[in-house]
Order: sequence, then structure tokens, then C-alpha cells
Amino acid sequence: MENKNKKQSSLFEKAGIAPPKIISSNVVNQIQQFRKIQPSSQELIDGILAGNIATLSRAITLVESTNTSHLAKANEVINSCLPHANKSVRIGITGVPGVGKSTFIEAFGKYLTGLGKKVAVLAVDPSSTISHGSILGDKTRMEELVKDKNAYIRPSASGETLGGVARKTRETITLCEACGFDTIIIETVGVGQSETAVHSMVDFFLLLKIAGAGDELQGIKRGIMEMADAIVINKADGDNIKKANLAKVEFNRALHLFPAKKSGWTPTTATCSAITHEGIPEVWDTIQLFLERTKSNQYFFEKRKEQNQYWMLETINEQLKSDFYNQIEIQKALDTTKKAVQNDEISPFAAAQQLLNLYRDSKKQI
Repeated sequence: MENKNKKQSSLFEKAGIAPPKIISSNVVNQIQQFRKIQPSSQELIDGILAGNIATLSRAITLVESTNTSHLAKANEVINSCLPHANKSVRIGITGVPGVGKSTFIEAFGKYLTGLGKKVAVLAVDPSSTISHGSILGDKTRMEELVKDKNAYIRPSASGETLGGVARKTRETITLCEACGFDTIIIETVGVGQSETAVHSMVDFFLLLKIAGAGDELQGIKRGIMEMADAIVINKADGDNIKKANLAKVEFNRALHLFPAKKSGWTPTTATCSAITHEGIPEVWDTIQLFLERTKSNQYFFEKRKEQNQYWMLETINEQLKSDFYNQIEIQKALDTTKKAVQNDEISPFAAAQQLLNLYRDSKKQI
């Protein structure tokens, strides 16, 4: 009786069948050995310039690595790809969670590949503050675009970076451009401080909104609106079309309250549906008009120069921070100093100064 009940239980597992031997064990071993082989810098560079997606992915993984021993190799790859970059349009797309960013990007990306464009989507996934893991599920949400031979989707974990901007997104852009992608789309985690970092690495900044979600007033706040080059109310389909059109009018009025942009461009508002694809071509038309305007008045090129300078300074900050925490003397003293601060034996500011002095002394000895 006990065995009968056990077999009827939903937890009872059947033995199943053995998987078919489609691939020989020799081939499997060869694939495993190939994956273990670390390609040289030149092999990565040659593969990227030849448009090899697998090599591009391996190079991006190298660039994203926090292992200090990979830094020199990553820099060599980036510097060699730099002369072949800067030939794309970089588009940043942001919006609150649930606004439909992934669905919009898939519809927009498919439209662009239909025009003969090569599209790279760099999607930043938020990392858990508890487990430090990320789902990296953007490929499953863009199942049509991921199968497009002219599209490349690269999800990256935000890690500990402010607001969720992947630490090496800027370098990844360079690699994708060298690989032949002429349209780079960067999807942010959501509205927050990450937008400042994304704005500093793109040419066109698109803000997605939805109507009827109590989000209209939030959208009129200065920060994000001042950065946006266009506002698109998504999910304008079915019973939501009327609400979307009303939201468009409200946002359009709000935009006139802000000072003129240095680019000479007046931000626009529009509605679209990523499901029916209504309004998607118009979004691309707007971006084309923006590029024509900003290139004719030289703002496009000046902005890119400013962005390069900004990322040089950001890299210095990052490298100084990394070098500080990688010093053996700092690692030895850090735990003791943390406990002293927790027990109010020393102020956080005095403790920080002690560690900085220790860092300077250790560098002098080198």
C-alpha cells in the first residue's frame, strides 16, 4: 500500500530514458578543450574585426573581468579596436520597470535590421544586493531579435556600480562598433542615477513612458526630462490609445518649461505600441532628424569628445579604487579598522584618513 501511494505521489520520479547520442564523445571533448583555451590578444582582435560574434563575446567577458591580470590584455584589445570604432549611432533607452523596454527594443531592433542595420543591444541587468547574482534574462524576452543574424544581445550584470550601469559598458561599445555593428542600443535598469552615466555614453537619449499608471507627474521632474531627447509613450494600443495621446499632450507642454538644449534640438513626444509596431518607424525618423541637426551644427562631434574625456576621468577613479583595495597592507588593516569604527573607537573619517595614509606609504615603498 505504501509503495502504491508513493508511485501515485506527484513527487515520484520515473527513471526516464537516456538522451540520444547525437554528438560523439570525441566532439564533446574537443568543444570542451576549445573552451578552455584562452585566445591571444591578436586572435581576439582579428576575430572581432572579422565580425565573429563568438570572439566578440569572449572579448567582452575579458573586458568585464575584475581579475587584475586580465587588465593589460583587455586594454590591448580595446586600443587595437579603437581605430575601427566610432562609426555607429549610440542610443540610450530608459524608463521605469514595467514600461516595456525589452518589448520596445525588440520591435525597434527588428525594424532596424529590416532596414539593413546591424544592431547590438547592451542590456544591463540589476544585481541582487544579497546574493550578488543577476538573472540576465533579456535574451529570453527578446526571442525574435535574438534569432536575427544582424542583431547581437549582450546582457551584463550591473554589479556594484551606481544605479545599475555595467562597469565596462563603454568599452563594450567600442568592441561592438569594431565588430561592424552600426547601431548600439543601451538599455538601463530603470529611472534613477544610472541615467546620468548612460547619457554620458550615448548620442540620443530616449525616455519611455506609459499612460494611466500615475507616472505623469513623476515624468515632469527635471532631471530625467532634461536629459531626454525624445519621450515616447509606449503601450498605446487597445483601450489605452486615448490615455496615451493625453499623456503625450501633457509631456509636450512640460517640455516647453525647460531651457533650450545646447544641441539646438527641441525634444519631441510621440506614442507607439511595441505590440502592434505602430509608431516604431517614426521613432527612428526622429533619431535621424536629431543626427542631421547635431552633425550639421557640430554638437554631435563635440559631445563625443566630452564623453571621451569624462570616461578617461571615470577610469582613473575606478583604477585608483581598485588599486587601493588590492594593496596587501590595506587588506590586512581593513578588517581591524572596520571593527574599530563599528565600536566607536575611531571616527569613520579619521579611519579613512589612516587607511589612505597607509596606502600612500605603501606606494612610496614601491
